[in-house]
Amino acid sequence: MISEVRKVLRELRERIFSSRILVVGAVYVAMLVILISRLFRLQLVDGEKYLNDYVMLTEKTVTEPATRGNIYDRNGKLLAYNELAYAVTVQDNGEYKKATDRNYMLYQLVKILEAHKEPVLGELQIGLDQDGNYYFTTPSEPARLRFLRDFYGKKSVDDLNDSSGKTPTDVTAADLIDKKSKEYKLDELGNPEGEKIELTAKERLDMINIKYTMNFTSFKKYEATKVASGISDETRADILENASQLLGVNIEEETLRHYNDAKYIASVIGYTGKIQPEQLDELKATIPDIDENDMVGRSGIEAYMESKLHGKKGEKTIYVDKVGHIMKETNSTPSQPGNDVYLTIDRDLQVGIYHQLEQQLAGILTKKLSALDSPNGEGVDSTDRMIPIKDAYFQLINNNVLSVDKFHAQDATENEKGIYAKYVGYKDSAIAQIRAELETSQARPLKELSEDQKAYMYYLYNKLSSDQNGIIKKSLIDTNADYYVRWKNDDISMREFLYDGIASSWIDTTKLNIDSKYSDADDIYTALVNFALDGLSDDNGFEKTTYKYLIKNNIVSGRELCLALYDQGILARDDNMINQLNAGYDPYAFMIDKISRLEITPAQLALDPCTAGAVVTNVNTGEVLAIVSYPGYDSNRLSNVMDVDYYNQLLNDQSLPLYNNATQARKAPGSTFKPISAVASLEEGVINSTDIIRCTGIYDAIKPSIKCWIYPSAHGAENIETGIQNSCNYFFAELGHRLSTNANGEYSTLTGMEKIRKYATMFGLDHKSGVEITENDPMISDQSPEQSAMGQGTHSFANVQLARYVTAMANRGTVFELSVIDKVTDSQGNLVEDYTPKISSHINIQESTWNTVQNGMRRVIQYGSANKLFRELKVNVAGKTGTAQESKTRGNHAFFISFAPFEAPQVAVTVNIPFGYSSSNAASVAKEIYKLYFGQVTLDDVLKSTAQKSTDVRIGD
Repeated sequence: MISEVRKVLRELRERIFSSRILVVGAVYVAMLVILISRLFRLQLVDGEKYLNDYVMLTEKTVTEPATRGNIYDRNGKLLAYNELAYAVTVQDNGEYKKATDRNYMLYQLVKILEAHKEPVLGELQIGLDQDGNYYFTTPSEPARLRFLRDFYGKKSVDDLNDSSGKTPTDVTAADLIDKKSKEYKLDELGNPEGEKIELTAKERLDMINIKYTMNFTSFKKYEATKVASGISDETRADILENASQLLGVNIEEETLRHYNDAKYIASVIGYTGKIQPEQLDELKATIPDIDENDMVGRSGIEAYMESKLHGKKGEKTIYVDKVGHIMKETNSTPSQPGNDVYLTIDRDLQVGIYHQLEQQLAGILTKKLSALDSPNGEGVDSTDRMIPIKDAYFQLINNNVLSVDKFHAQDATENEKGIYAKYVGYKDSAIAQIRAELETSQARPLKELSEDQKAYMYYLYNKLSSDQNGIIKKSLIDTNADYYVRWKNDDISMREFLYDGIASSWIDTTKLNIDSKYSDADDIYTALVNFALDGLSDDNGFEKTTYKYLIKNNIVSGRELCLALYDQGILARDDNMINQLNAGYDPYAFMIDKISRLEITPAQLALDPCTAGAVVTNVNTGEVLAIVSYPGYDSNRLSNVMDVDYYNQLLNDQSLPLYNNATQARKAPGSTFKPISAVASLEEGVINSTDIIRCTGIYDAIKPSIKCWIYPSAHGAENIETGIQNSCNYFFAELGHRLSTNANGEYSTLTGMEKIRKYATMFGLDHKSGVEITENDPMISDQSPEQSAMGQGTHSFANVQLARYVTAMANRGTVFELSVIDKVTDSQGNLVEDYTPKISSHINIQESTWNTVQNGMRRVIQYGSANKLFRELKVNVAGKTGTAQESKTRGNHAFFISFAPFEAPQVAVTVNIPFGYSSSNAASVAKEIYKLYFGQVTLDDVLKSTAQKSTDVRIGD
């Protein structure tokens, strides 16, 4: 029995080991054992570890910014470059599960930034004023509406004020702050110990700004949001020391655009800033990799040459987890730097001319300021007008040189407190008097009111009729109505005028919060008065009007305002001068001294004149060697991240620093146009070089007659050269008349204007000059050939356009498209593109015409009244002065066009001084420019100079 069992087992064993199934089975068993072992380890031994390590990775392509190209002057002097700096960024990386925890982290970050006076950056266009009130920082109403569009998440401003009531435009900045405070749960903010934190207005604003800005990239959690730029080393260290409490906050390298000699060159180079939506589509055509987060040129050469300066971005592929952590980087392509741009501008010449313009303006002001309250009598000529010193005192407040808010600040001086106390008393009294005058049935006509009361009534009218309020609909007023005629003549009271408006339906009662259907005229008028006076106490315009009359009526003195300049740090502290002022030193003499020393500048006072422009060209190439606009501004404060307060300050500055006086300020050219009229007359054969015209002092061939500037005297017999030399109005009126008269003696204004236009066009005055920065279109006159031949009529040209014309006059016929760009190179200095100015056209006229007209321009300097100005100059100049009157109550505009050396012209110089009184002032600057250019003085000599003494030379033109 046992032996049989053994036999069976032996046979079974032999079959198994001889079978191929055994091998396969063994393999499967082994695999099963390994699998079970592996699963045991994955799930039981290392299960928690592998669960934590398991993430879903997403592939993303990110770009690396390219370094922007530099900008140099013609001699290789660096004007614009990139500076390494550090920025603070915040990333929502999932470290904070609760909004309250993330808010506390942001609170700590904001406290650090505030401690180091680092401004918080963001897209929230709301600021905080000195009184702790929120306000919109947008520069205009359309900009505010665009901000509200983004705030409410709408595609268009047309979607605002929808039926839901959730997108109103009639909201205050404080309303939006309250809305976001609730949305972001800022009122629930507390520290880890559970203690509630009360936010200051600034802390609340900064936290909302950061969170609001982070929402714009919430769908790209791997992208950090920049919240501070160009931070100090101390800020950087403080944040790094507190890194454990600031999860998601990083310090990153960045490059910031920086400008050397900013105020001198800003009007040419411009500045950079975050790309605007309207720029994005336009730039995409030339820069395919540009996106909505890029920094681009916003104005000037920075904008014009964007495609050259921008560079090419690098790329890399990243893999991120579900909360935005970058897990891996691959496929990196380096960025390529932008090209460098070289300008035709000579930096030293540009800087020197800026100072020469400022010195000349200061010299004019010191000559024109008068200690008298009313220095201008009836019928005083525009050239001879004077400026009451009280106007200068008032401008210290009106142009925000002095801050009226500081007069009542906690750290205000006794002098400042005294000024403010006078203001409060005068203001309260004024408002009470205004109300009494508006409410009495015995209201007086405007002409019977005091000067300040009348000014207040006009102020209220302007307030009610402003676009912002729109209660008085000026377009509906019948200007022929008796009440309006009386209003214009000050023969009606404000009360009666407004009642007439109610009766005539040009008062919009829907904005007065009354039911006009059931209200009579008295109800409407009461509501109108209340609206007009509401908020007047805090109205900035009313405040300045009040200060004007405080100064005018000797309640606030010039001495107090001069001392306030020291109180507020506008002038460097000078105890000796402060003591002198307190001891009775004449504030008029003080102001003259400070203006002369340029411690108080023409731009700050914004009196006439406070602006000027100058252009210097190479007459043989069309290159612009200098194109200067005074006053300038600090483009460093607008570039990268805009300093909104500074930008708004510039917008409100009455000297208009953002306006280019060389390319945008268009004025009638006056007598600087006469050389073109001379060319036209010679070429059309209405006069030859020897013909005589006899000036009698008054040209009466047309009505109204035209007086020569020398009237009641007369120039007598003149040929065309002496006509240019004397700038004789009679002579050129006669030329305009002859150009309008055909061979049969038939006179046609149209014929005359066509001929004048023809020759103005030949000299390029029909289109822009070609410079690659913002320029207004020129305008050739279309009426009165006699006036137009003199440079009046409706002619209107910018300085740079006159520069192109006189350049062609100097080189005898080559009309260039002027340029401020010399060349473009790559970052290694290899030439990429040359920007030689293009020739627009060539003027083909007789050589004798060139000789005659150029000789006439030379005679202006050699024998004319300008001779006294140019005697000390070591180079021979040919030129033409010009003045144009815009207002009888302001100085004439002053112009000068010229070229030198006369024998072999190299450069042309043009100068314009709006409201500069006399062309001799413009000619004086040109003389100084020639001295600098030809080495008669150095840049150091110019920089050491103070106000130029305004010339007593009277030039007739």
